[in-house]
Amino acid sequence: MRAAWYSRFGTPADVIELGEMERPEPAPGEVRVKLDWSGVNPSDAKARSGTRPGVTKPPYPRVIPHSDGSGVIDAVGDGVDAASIGMPVWVWNGQWQRAFGTAAEFICVPAAQAVALPEEVNPKVGAVLGIPGLTAAHTVLGGGDIAGQHVLISGGAGAVGHNAVQLAKWAGARVVATCSAGAMDRVRAAGADTVLDYSDPDLAAQIMDATGGAGIARAVEVEFGVNAALLAEVMAPNGTIAAYGSAKDMTPTLPFGPLLFKAIKIDITLIYNLPEPARRAAISHLHRALKAGQLVPAIDREFDLDECAKAHEAVMTPGRAGAVLLRI
Repeated sequence: MRAAWYSRFGTPADVIELGEMERPEPAPGEVRVKLDWSGVNPSDAKARSGTRPGVTKPPYPRVIPHSDGSGVIDAVGDGVDAASIGMPVWVWNGQWQRAFGTAAEFICVPAAQAVALPEEVNPKVGAVLGIPGLTAAHTVLGGGDIAGQHVLISGGAGAVGHNAVQLAKWAGARVVATCSAGAMDRVRAAGADTVLDYSDPDLAAQIMDATGGAGIARAVEVEFGVNAALLAEVMAPNGTIAAYGSAKDMTPTLPFGPLLFKAIKIDITLIYNLPEPARRAAISHLHRALKAGQLVPAIDREFDLDECAKAHEAVMTPGRAGAVLLRI
């Protein structure tokens, strides 16, 4: 099979190779998916770059990157119903704690990691439901019903944030989103009731004004460290901060007093190890919103498999308007 891989850390052009590998065979409990699309995420590019503290070499001699993808089951291992052969599916955690991900013609994964793709959903969309879709669904809806509540979504133009805005609106929330000045129309079109420039020095007051002084019941946060002080100001008592990122400040200092006296909950999400019941719920939310036409994940650029290095560059480019895909 054709695949893209790397065996050392570095820039995409320097380390990503393209070639032929032996087609994998499904082990007991696994399915093999003939992939049509591979979803490229910033986490894939960061893993390839080798910038994570204390990590000096890839965890495997050869790594096929990417955790997300979509395709059709073409073979099953022992213990898996053969009736699933031919079923369109989307894949999650393809390369999580595994050597071989979705930047290839085939992947073998445990059967539960190949989710039946609803008939109404384009396979391209299926390839972005893993990391950005599940993260948005869990951070927005993982705490229960949000109808009528004020929900704050930071980075509303990002792949996760854009999905989160749509899901929160679908669930009946009053959505306040932040983004760069140039992306405000796009975020508003996704359904946000109020869209604010995240760089505005008066942002806290604007958020409180948007809630009529009530504050935010649930915040979906992409930069927890940078925004911790802001969140302490704008959260409503007993609210929840659902944080899934903090890249600009990985050792945040928290204003514990204000958070304490509002009894704020901090719910940190790593979508790769989401417990099974929570993952099932998030998948259900995604499918229902997609079928209702209330979730349209944005796709910014598409590349062919032999352009995997360019896709890694594109996914780390500031200002992109949606996900990046590899056409397998």
